Amino acid sequence: MNTDNLSQRLPELEEVPEPIRDEVIWDTFMSWITDRGISLYPAQEEASLAVLASDNVILATPTGSGKSMVANAAHFIALARGQRSFYTAPIKALVSEKFFALCEIFGAENVGMMTGDATVNGQAPIIAATAEIVANIALRDGAQANIDQVVMDEFHYYSEPDRGWAWQVPLLELPKAQFLLMSATLGDTKWLEKDLTERTGRETTLVAGSTRPVPLDFSYTFKAVHETIEELLASKKAPVYIVHFSQREAAERAQALTSLAKIITPEEKEAIAAELANFRFTTAFGKDLSKLVRRGIGVHHAGMLPKYRRLVERLAQKGLLKVICGTDTLGVGINVPIRTVLMTGLAKFDGQRQRILKSREFHQIAGRAGRAGYDTEGTVVVEAPEHEIENAKARQRASGDPAKLKKLKKKSARDGEVTWSEKTYLRLIDAEPEQLTSQFKVSNSMLLNVLARHGDTYQHMKNLLRSNHDTRTKQNQDILTALDLFRGLVRTGVVQKATKGHDIYGRPYHVVREMPRDFALNQPLAPFALAALTVLDPESPTYTYDIISVFESILDDPRQVLIAQQRQRRGEEIAALKAEGVDFTDRMAIVEDITWPKPLEELLEQSYDVFAESNAWVKEFELSPKSVVRDMLENAMTFSDLIATYGLARSEGVVLRYLTDAWRTLKQSVPEEYFTEELADIVEWLGELIRQVDSSLVDEWAEMAGEDKPISQEDLERELAFGTEDPTALTANRRAFTIMVRNYFFRLVQLFALEKEDRLEEMLDYLDEVPDFGAALDDYFDEYADIDSGPDARGPEYFRVADQDQRVWQVRQIIKDPESDNAFQFVGTVDLDASDAAGEVRLASLEVVH
Repeated sequence: MNTDNLSQRLPELEEVPEPIRDEVIWDTFMSWITDRGISLYPAQEEASLAVLASDNVILATPTGSGKSMVANAAHFIALARGQRSFYTAPIKALVSEKFFALCEIFGAENVGMMTGDATVNGQAPIIAATAEIVANIALRDGAQANIDQVVMDEFHYYSEPDRGWAWQVPLLELPKAQFLLMSATLGDTKWLEKDLTERTGRETTLVAGSTRPVPLDFSYTFKAVHETIEELLASKKAPVYIVHFSQREAAERAQALTSLAKIITPEEKEAIAAELANFRFTTAFGKDLSKLVRRGIGVHHAGMLPKYRRLVERLAQKGLLKVICGTDTLGVGINVPIRTVLMTGLAKFDGQRQRILKSREFHQIAGRAGRAGYDTEGTVVVEAPEHEIENAKARQRASGDPAKLKKLKKKSARDGEVTWSEKTYLRLIDAEPEQLTSQFKVSNSMLLNVLARHGDTYQHMKNLLRSNHDTRTKQNQDILTALDLFRGLVRTGVVQKATKGHDIYGRPYHVVREMPRDFALNQPLAPFALAALTVLDPESPTYTYDIISVFESILDDPRQVLIAQQRQRRGEEIAALKAEGVDFTDRMAIVEDITWPKPLEELLEQSYDVFAESNAWVKEFELSPKSVVRDMLENAMTFSDLIATYGLARSEGVVLRYLTDAWRTLKQSVPEEYFTEELADIVEWLGELIRQVDSSLVDEWAEMAGEDKPISQEDLERELAFGTEDPTALTANRRAFTIMVRNYFFRLVQLFALEKEDRLEEMLDYLDEVPDFGAALDDYFDEYADIDSGPDARGPEYFRVADQDQRVWQVRQIIKDPESDNAFQFVGTVDLDASDAAGEVRLASLEVVH
């Protein structure tokens, strides 16, 4: 890390006369800039000086014009004045990237991060956070929030239908704060300038311009992607970012590019190997990524684990990747330095329909081409659709012969396919960004945060609902929605009326349980989940799993996982029906109704209908029974097992986000009276599993801060017991690791019961000697008709672990047979050192004993 960071140059303002303090702050910042050989562009200087003058600033300059430097100036000015500043971004990947960049500039001790999944150094004077985090703080604390300055990057997200509310709420609820709003694609902002000035009492300065420091060269090509890439590499226009509109296409393109001739030099190959020397590729996708990046090819999309995305960004920033295959997350400010943007199309699926890119989207993506200080020009190439490329090839083969050209049969887009043309491309180049539109919406999370604020809750809500940027008609609708939501919270006991008219904080109503700031009731159906717990049977052997199913039903769907589960279930049923001789048409009709597993579906839907009778608001939100965490538990799956079972290598990041969401919801939302010992074990196991899959953000921050993670007494006891010096190691958490070992051995039992010899061998492919499972299965079924792999077979009487104070554990898993003979057992040794290295349970040996 750079030892000469900006915080070390902070002037002692107490000793500086008041009239010249701003001048001293500016001179200090400029000296730091000058020492780095940087000259500010006029727009950067104008915007930074406006921040210094305590104005709000709307910075609407092109991508690549140095908005990040203005943000750095803003943070420095706030820091020098003893103020607390927040930087917000739309996606966690960008927040984490900015967090590390700010650590480099201001010193890790002065920078924190809040993403909802992780909080690092949360009391720091500079915080990188998602927009939702800042919005929730604004709702909770209002004008008293400990926020003096807000830098909102990618402010065009204000118009996003699902998330735009989070960009609007801070403007409404933080009247004392100074705002720096940044985007290359804002459209007309006169109304916003007026609104900000009226709310904050500060002048609002617009700094806009259309001249890029690095101009762009646009072109439209009728050549195939492969040919275009070869030409770009040959003409020294790398690094090339190839934009796809699905993660699958990005991954497949990267794999296809391995057929190209040498992309990198031997020296670059060595440099990449050196960068990867201490990096762990622990998952299925990671092993593929390792092969790709060693060839100079990167992959970047939201479905990847954060540690893999960050690795690709780091290698790209060092100029070691020549081609990066990614999605349009590039348009959300990810700092991947590139010379050329190659867009494989101009149409995308937006979650509801296939459509042509908006002007704002096109310019956000295209604007990433060209690196200031490196390139004199950025290149943007747009691919024609496949049918146009085929037509162009056919014309070329005709060699201008009129007779041949006349006979050509032109291909056209497939029926129903949204397509584009060169006219579309030319229109988008010149089109102005769409106008910003309010996306304010009321939710349980909003109400709960405002209810937690001190003072007159009625006035707080009135201000929020009547002074937002919506029309009067929409505000009236939101008021009715807020009343319905509020009544629902009161009926379910989440909110209660104060007994003496108001509580000690002046609130007529208060939230019953004191909530942490990331309380999981931000799930809109959480009040329903709390009510639904009362209909479960505590005597049921699946009671704990049923609690999990209640809360899984209110989480956002991880669509990739659910579709994969459905595909597998349908495939198994089709195979069974085919074996029974059912014809194809009937087979397809039968499996049409098969979906992903939905535990408690009927009970939950009945409870939902009853709940909705007195909570009309609930009908706005869809209940979604599913089984991901429960599926893992019932089938004793690790993260790797889940990925392999359902073929989710391209969606590891999606899976991890869902598991993290489930873990936080279970940990924070299940009332104490429902928190069984079994559930406590599961929450501990799930938290450790998540941390082992990817704890890159917290780990890297600790490294940058130059300090070790504080070791608690519990950590110290783990060290003495396990002989590990790393409290973050997998085996350091005795409780979680014991659960993982138990799950691992029961997974062996389940696969044995299903006679899946190949899967057993894959699971143990790291061992030098694997048991002869075929012979063992023959021996078992010679004596018994089946294997019990139900809940009873998981009992403690069938699982034994010894030597838990050593680095090798002796484990015995008894297979439950119908005669209760307990004659067949898995006997193995667990290697704790190897488990730490792998991040998952690893055995030193295993045998089937009978």
